[in-house]
Amino acid sequence: MAMAALMIGAFVGMLSETSLNIALPQLMDAFHVGSGTIQWLVTGYMLIIGIILPLSSLLTKWFTTRQLVISGLCAFLFGAIISALAPSFEILLLGRMIQGVGTGIVLPLMFTVAMQIFPPNRLGAAMGVCAMVIMLAPAIGPTVTGLILAKLSWNWIFWMFVPFLVVAIIFAFTSLKNTTEITKPKIDYLSIIESAIGFASLVASVSLASDLGLTSPLVIGLFILAIVVLVLYVHRQLMLENPILNLKIFSIPQFRTGALLVMIDFGIILSAMYLLPQFIQNGLSIAVALTGIIMLPGGIINALTSAIAGRIYDSQGAKKPTILGFIIALIGALMLALATPTAPVWYIILAQIILMIGCPLAMSPAQTYALNAIQGPESADGSTIMNTLQQIVGAIATAVATILLAAGQNTIAGSSAVKFTNGTHYGFYFTLVLIVIGLLLSLTIKEDQHS
Repeated sequence: MAMAALMIGAFVGMLSETSLNIALPQLMDAFHVGSGTIQWLVTGYMLIIGIILPLSSLLTKWFTTRQLVISGLCAFLFGAIISALAPSFEILLLGRMIQGVGTGIVLPLMFTVAMQIFPPNRLGAAMGVCAMVIMLAPAIGPTVTGLILAKLSWNWIFWMFVPFLVVAIIFAFTSLKNTTEITKPKIDYLSIIESAIGFASLVASVSLASDLGLTSPLVIGLFILAIVVLVLYVHRQLMLENPILNLKIFSIPQFRTGALLVMIDFGIILSAMYLLPQFIQNGLSIAVALTGIIMLPGGIINALTSAIAGRIYDSQGAKKPTILGFIIALIGALMLALATPTAPVWYIILAQIILMIGCPLAMSPAQTYALNAIQGPESADGSTIMNTLQQIVGAIATAVATILLAAGQNTIAGSSAVKFTNGTHYGFYFTLVLIVIGLLLSLTIKEDQHS
């Protein structure tokens, strides 16, 4: 019951992050804006999350868990209502960015609280359920949005968040207790400024690259600014006695390996789930509502596998399920990379199901493996670091997939369906590269006491 408010909040946050992709064409028509402008609904949301997430560990030392969760859920509710009622693109973007504040607060807290309230022998199962919440949203987002857009206006995408958030706020008031120690450490404002500029510039540069191109002066300038500021930020965190983010935990091999595997896995999921609904619509010429239904079986399998994967960690450890997960994901991604405009629907559903078995099978054990290496106050830092890097990698993976999608379409002659299919092949080659890197890295997992 204590976790219910956090899980619902994190689910709605991730659903909001991934469900809007399928609605962007309708929003372009509704507000009479181009693809470069409309992309800010995704970029702006991730931008705010990228600024708020690195501050999560600091916030837990200044405010109670209950205060933070209720504030985050209320911010998201307020943002969703603004977005649903938005008369202009600017107001819609403002609503999206307020939602980003809520997600940035609630998302890392879910893992931090789980680390505090579950004993080690049940942590794998608990993390499995948390991973299921995170993984289910990107998988069912297109389905839900497709069904809404088939019958209702785009406003209802935002209205659907409201009942979930109201229930989560009720759970937060009735069941949530404080799990972290309030120490109110001295705040290093320069670190906060560096964090905001560095992470925001990085997310903005990779997001804009998909629209403006890699050689755009703005993209290059933002990327250089991000690297310089983040190097200064990392150096400052390592020097401070009470850093905003305790980056020293990267010196723990178990945490480092697990965190990298989680980042790669998240990149695999977001790149594939960005490409697949577009391929179904533009490559296979299937309507938006049916696209959502086609993607539903994979979403259900994803959720079930996530829940089971946590329990597998409790009995088998991390190495076996992680390696097996990446091997299975490799088969699914390869099937999608070989799909043609005449591919039968059952083939696409099967390929997505295989991918959605592999990714969560690797994700949940890797995450628990990383977080098990750290204890006490460091668990909040570990959770914050992993969630921050997930969002950054997610933004980068989506941007790279977009760039490759456009590049692939321009290298072949033929119908629009043939050209778009070639573009998605280029994008799925990137997904395959990530899977191979993840598989090789998973071989370095040290067998632990479970094995």
